[in-house]
Amino acid sequence: MSFQTVTMTLLDGFLLNIELFAVTLVLSLPLGLVVSFGTMSRFKPLSLLVRLYVYIMRSTPLMLQLAVVFYLPGIVFGPGHSLGRMGAAVLAFVLNYAAYFSEIFRGGIQGVPAGQREAGQVLGMTRSQIFFQVTLLQVVKRIVPPMGNEIITLVKDTSLARIIAIVELTKAGEDYVKTAGITWPLFYTGVYYLLFVGLLTLLFRYLEHRLSFFR
Repeated sequence: MSFQTVTMTLLDGFLLNIELFAVTLVLSLPLGLVVSFGTMSRFKPLSLLVRLYVYIMRSTPLMLQLAVVFYLPGIVFGPGHSLGRMGAAVLAFVLNYAAYFSEIFRGGIQGVPAGQREAGQVLGMTRSQIFFQVTLLQVVKRIVPPMGNEIITLVKDTSLARIIAIVELTKAGEDYVKTAGITWPLFYTGVYYLLFVGLLTLLFRYLEHRLSFFR
């Protein structure tokens, strides 16, 4: 098995990881912000319901959530009602990471001193103006480090998609062990993760530096 052939095969698998990563990020970040508003809502039934969702997502393994989302529709409604492997993976990842992101957003929003919001009210600013012009930028500065950690975790968690037989990077490496009896492609998959996480680490350091004027 040539090195070039293995590299291209693993690259094809890694492109699926990147696709799952990107779609999850695009959908779960705004959903997480909405969920954070739900947890902070003064309407108790809504707050309790949203908190229950967050508790379930954070208290059960993502691997189990993937299996439930993929297999449960077929069990309940019969064969042919599955979302498809990639669709199920996206839904499970988005629901899971939105819960984690919501707690980061909540902590960032509640961490902004109340006096600053009160000052905005004294100046005659509306609630939306206070949020977008006073609160939001400070929230972004506060949440970049924990958000960066969670996003890097997401990169590695995409390997769990192999549980529902999506041939992503790690599954592609495992297939070489099973079919060709060689193990080095499985270890080689680590190079892809290292390079991608390295790029993300540099990006988040740059963002932290750019936002340092809030100190």
